[in-house]
Amino acid sequence: MSLENKIAIVTGGSRDIGRAVSEGLAAQGARVVVNYFNNASEGEATVAAIKSAGGEAIAVRGDMTRQADVDNLVAETRQRFGDTIDVLVNVAGGLVARKTLAEMDEEFFEYVMKLNVTSTFLTVKAVVPHMGPGGTIVNFSSQAGRDGGGPGAIAYAASKGAVMTLTRGLAKELGPSNIRVNCVCPGMISTTFHDTFTKDEVRANVAAATPLRREGQAKEVADLVVFLASENSGFMTGVNVDINGGMVVS
Repeated sequence: MSLENKIAIVTGGSRDIGRAVSEGLAAQGARVVVNYFNNASEGEATVAAIKSAGGEAIAVRGDMTRQADVDNLVAETRQRFGDTIDVLVNVAGGLVARKTLAEMDEEFFEYVMKLNVTSTFLTVKAVVPHMGPGGTIVNFSSQAGRDGGGPGAIAYAASKGAVMTLTRGLAKELGPSNIRVNCVCPGMISTTFHDTFTKDEVRANVAAATPLRREGQAKEVADLVVFLASENSGFMTGVNVDINGGMVVS
């Protein structure tokens, strides 16, 4: 799955799944731009890990819901590594908080949509003009986009469902330019996301109900992303790939 000399941007690429994706792409020879927002130390730690393994990477701060920050990310990438961007992985996003319909207001709902859907739209729109034939985009949805999510995840699930549909539409529009667009839909993966938003007993119950009887690992998701970003998946586009240990199958 060689990505030798490819230029890759990973939004939300500094921790958990994003970090595993950044390291996985670099391990296959890509020069990686690690986007982060809140924590510079995590961004720099990811870059340091890549460099210590013999790879090449830089960290760029930016809020992917802001056009100016997205434009700066693209500009920093081109300034450092050249005009062409080969791979875009949109990991950035989040649940924000668990809220029922009664607890949500319009502002909260719109923010979650902006965080997960608008950010993906903005980065794709900014990168595609600099992506030549053979370019690949990998978006991030969730099992919640398939099944509606757990308690208090209505807005999150709706936004991730939108990312899945956005992926299908982009694949049709960009396919004639030989740019492929796919999406991964993780289930219960052992990350700080679930450390923050999911109770231990719920995680244990979900793991017990999963056919493989465990949570997934960030590296397992990253391995899938690397496959979708590489020529090994050359006839795949518009696909939303489940990775959840068999909990939800499509």
